[in-house]
Amino acid sequence: MNKNKTKGLSFTRSKGRRVEADFKGGEVSSDGGLLLLREVDRRLRLTQQVSAVLSDERQTGKVAHEAATMLRQRVFALCADWEDLNDAQALRFDSIHQVAAGGDGPLASASTLCRFENAQSRQTAVAVNRILVDTFIAAHERPPAVITLDFDATDAPTFGRQEGHFFHGYYDHHCFLPLYVFCGDHLLTAYLRRSNADGARHAAGILKLLVQRIRQEWPRTKIVMRADSGFCRDLMLTWCDRHDVKYIVGIARNSHATSGHTMSSVDAVS
Repeated sequence: MNKNKTKGLSFTRSKGRRVEADFKGGEVSSDGGLLLLREVDRRLRLTQQVSAVLSDERQTGKVAHEAATMLRQRVFALCADWEDLNDAQALRFDSIHQVAAGGDGPLASASTLCRFENAQSRQTAVAVNRILVDTFIAAHERPPAVITLDFDATDAPTFGRQEGHFFHGYYDHHCFLPLYVFCGDHLLTAYLRRSNADGARHAAGILKLLVQRIRQEWPRTKIVMRADSGFCRDLMLTWCDRHDVKYIVGIARNSHATSGHTMSSVDAVS
């Protein structure tokens, strides 16, 4: 027996084929970590749940790539830092990406993925965010005593003439201004917005929906909203006061304060 023989790694089968990793050379990919991510996704069933709510009005007899396969293809490419959709033209032939997406041949082209993404509706986006919240709730064996919802608006730079992009004075470039809500390491909301509006736009409505859903499962859990000064808005804070949601928000500089301050209502949180 050759004691120096390198032992390979075995993964879940794909389309009836064995999936193994070794170090003998041959076809090489820089994205081998996607196989591990695929195993995580299979356990969480995240892309499977999302694919069930996607809009797909293509004629069945003319479909070459299933919706779930294209979703995984795009998601895993993003996870591997292939953000530009044009990268799909080369990655569709990468064996690692094919296995991760669940395909058994060349994956969808960039134009096919583009049409598929643009076919999704507002209702689909809402349904996907519901899945993120439900996944967060299911990750807890018991209701936590306190959770903190972190609201953050950040820039998503654009290159070209994407519909809905504008120049943003603070970030000094053309971009979108998506809103993200996290609780610890869990993403609860990803909401794409134009950048020509207030950074807190629709944040109060999203907070309301999140609180209502969380309290359906965890009625005794204390909820804290945390955000920077861009979310220090009367509408949002008044709603928090009326619905027993504590908050920690920044206060922007003004003529009486040369440095930022923090407004807090968490004194009663145990």
